[in-house]
Amino acid sequence: MFVSIGGLSFHLLDEGPRDAPALLMLHSLGSAAAVWEPQAAALSRRFRVVRMDLRGHGLSAVSDDEGSMARFAADAFGALDALGIAAAHVAGISIGGRIAMEMAASVPGRVLSLVVCDSGLEFPPPEGWQARMDAVRDGGMAAVADAVLARWVCDVGLPSSQGLKRMLLTTPPAGYASAAAALRDARAAPLAGRICCPTSVIVGERDIATPPAWSEAIRDAIPGATLTVIPEAAHIPTFEAEAAVTDALAAHMARVLAPPADGFAAGMAVRKAVLGEAHVARAEAAKGPLDAAFQEWITRNVWGGIWTRLGLPRHTRSLLTLAMMAALGRHEEFVLHLRATRNTGVTPEEIAEVLLQVGAYAGVPAANHALKLAKQTLKEMEEEGR
Repeated sequence: MFVSIGGLSFHLLDEGPRDAPALLMLHSLGSAAAVWEPQAAALSRRFRVVRMDLRGHGLSAVSDDEGSMARFAADAFGALDALGIAAAHVAGISIGGRIAMEMAASVPGRVLSLVVCDSGLEFPPPEGWQARMDAVRDGGMAAVADAVLARWVCDVGLPSSQGLKRMLLTTPPAGYASAAAALRDARAAPLAGRICCPTSVIVGERDIATPPAWSEAIRDAIPGATLTVIPEAAHIPTFEAEAAVTDALAAHMARVLAPPADGFAAGMAVRKAVLGEAHVARAEAAKGPLDAAFQEWITRNVWGGIWTRLGLPRHTRSLLTLAMMAALGRHEEFVLHLRATRNTGVTPEEIAEVLLQVGAYAGVPAANHALKLAKQTLKEMEEEGR
């Protein structure tokens, strides 16, 4: 199908049960939605799988100006809007993975979980991307096709590798250059501390385009993220390691959708992810006979039974908790959860909006005192971060 997003025509594939959890799949630079074909065929039996051709790729329209991660993320949200999908799990390869992270950082309430495959927080050096952009503008896609394919796969002679090469050669040079500009300009800083959804990172063991160390950096930057390294696979493993990628995606979906088998372990994990390991370690060290049972109960039933649920993103639960603690005058808990915004992605601007809402519905004195605490705590956090 074709939909209009921001005045451009985009090609979408929408497969699987319409009432099933939605999984948006984003492809790599120079490929198209078909790069996910083996995984979509398997996963669409249980999930609503949406694939889109990025702008300037596949059958989607081309924009000649230089792209940005923010604009590609806006395109992806536009695709979800066109299909009436409020929130989705998002998987992406290479630039698709970086776009997926941009989505989770910018509008966390719409991204339920992430699968980031062979990608990076940023993609140095910028001059390399500029040289590639100049090459395709001057000589078309043939100017880079062989070199790119050698980085994509371990064996360029396989039939599936030739299919990838055909996708690359049919990518409009202007579309390729526009997306390359987004990779050239991508930086890790805008993502820092803003991604809090369940995340699985996948990388080919022999990926030289986005090496495994880049995936380790993604895992380390996102609380609770896991990393799967696929042996004998390079940058685009969806065909040459079809079964391994499909299994990793299926395992991710099973993990994020299944109720936790051990409520205490799940609760402790999310408690550490939200409040920070140092705070939880101090609380556990201070625990004694009087409060041990209570601490076990809140870890199992509040953190493990509520904060782990996918009905609301962790970012939204953080906002709600701040609002309730401010409205109820639970000042110590309010400050605790202010400090947790480092890990939940809530911004100072969002805190200000929440407290404005508190003032309207719970009273000016409650909001006024909470604002005082927020200003003091955020200042302390800023100073600690220097």
